[in-house]
Amino acid sequence: MNAKHTWALFPFLMLAGLGWAQEERMSSQQEQTALAVTIYNDDLALVKDQRRVRLANGDNRLAWRDVSARIQPETALLRSLDGGRIRLWEQNFDFDLLSPQSLLAKSVGESVRVFRPPHPMTGVETVEQATVLAANDGVVLKFADRVETGIPGRMAFSGVPASLRDRPTLSMLLRHDGAAERMLELSYLTGGLGWKADYVAELSGKEDSLDLNGWVTLTNVSGTAYHNALLQLVAGDVQRVRPEPKAMPMLRAMAAEAAPDAQQEALFEYHLYTLERPTTLLDRQTKQVALLSAREVPVSKEYLLQGADFYYQGQYGDLGRKLKTAVFLEFQNQGGSLGVPLPKGVVRVYKKDAAGRAQFIGEDAIDHTPKGEKVRLKLGDAFDISAGKRQTDYQKIAAYGGRGGVHESAYELTVRNAKREKIVIKVVEPISGDWQMVSESQPHRKEAANTAVWQLAVPAEGKAVLTWRVRVRY
Repeated sequence: MNAKHTWALFPFLMLAGLGWAQEERMSSQQEQTALAVTIYNDDLALVKDQRRVRLANGDNRLAWRDVSARIQPETALLRSLDGGRIRLWEQNFDFDLLSPQSLLAKSVGESVRVFRPPHPMTGVETVEQATVLAANDGVVLKFADRVETGIPGRMAFSGVPASLRDRPTLSMLLRHDGAAERMLELSYLTGGLGWKADYVAELSGKEDSLDLNGWVTLTNVSGTAYHNALLQLVAGDVQRVRPEPKAMPMLRAMAAEAAPDAQQEALFEYHLYTLERPTTLLDRQTKQVALLSAREVPVSKEYLLQGADFYYQGQYGDLGRKLKTAVFLEFQNQGGSLGVPLPKGVVRVYKKDAAGRAQFIGEDAIDHTPKGEKVRLKLGDAFDISAGKRQTDYQKIAAYGGRGGVHESAYELTVRNAKREKIVIKVVEPISGDWQMVSESQPHRKEAANTAVWQLAVPAEGKAVLTWRVRVRY
């Protein structure tokens, strides 16, 4: 660096040097006047921390304690809310927290006092001065006449290094005009906070409606607690530049509290949910709060037999004697006490038995679901429904180069119903290529270009047979 550039930087260096020489002003959560936390789906949160802080005239060293241990320091923004003029020169995130090991590591090259255990005969405790040479895997001490490791006893330090903090702290050097109390707000992005939605549904006895309750599960492993915070939750897939992955510590506690339904609003291309009451979320804790509650939501049940397209290209014969029939529940996200955007999560469904005890009957995950869209849940496979499918005829009518050709094949599907009531099964057959239905025992519906669908009625404690013949050109 030439002399011209050195003199250009000199005033700032003088200012920074004098500023950091000022006595540090500590700001803790006791000065907090408001706290708002907006939590996103993917280990990301926006914290807005408001405090009333007394500042001196001129340069101030301000230590803002109790920030998140997983703060992204480059996103931190300090501003005055009451019109006071401040100018931020520098900020440091002090994440090296005070512990016996960190205190020892920071004392390398410093002098310490070593207290030996009391002599077994005299009971006298001896004290020696030593210099800490290393503190990597154990401690190495240099005494006046020797060097020792693995010292028994205890060590006393002259003080705590300024770079060690007992809590995560953002230290700032700022300029303020006049001595006064100021309302300051520090906002920043942080990891370690997350949320997910969970739903509990109870199916009615007639299986034509359900009661749905939504809960938000909050997790906090950010290294600090958030007391009486206004919590807002953003549902949606927000674009982010991905940081290096970090291990998430295990959680230690769980709490649950009932609350009114959260208020929601559109935010850009996402949805924002605001919890009605302030919530305290401690470090290393999970908490559940109410999201929504809906009663008697109309629901329909569907039995589904899903086929495959591979057996339309060759001769196979038996295609299965105990095929599984999937069971689905469907409802519209609209009307009544529902009709709000549903965040993605897991829906767990229960139904009461003859004695009135709720029994778990299945669960499924849903994606973000806008108002008015259909929610479809797969709960498992039907126990009392069995099906068998076989190929009854196959002909290769024409062959082209490679794997091309014209194939014609016939199939028979037999469904048995052990229930005491009649059921209707949706039979779905995906057929690739250019296909034409030659014959069938009942009309199909062409649900898509490559899909034939039948609604097959099966009598109570009886069976039904579906047959079809199809010609396929590849």
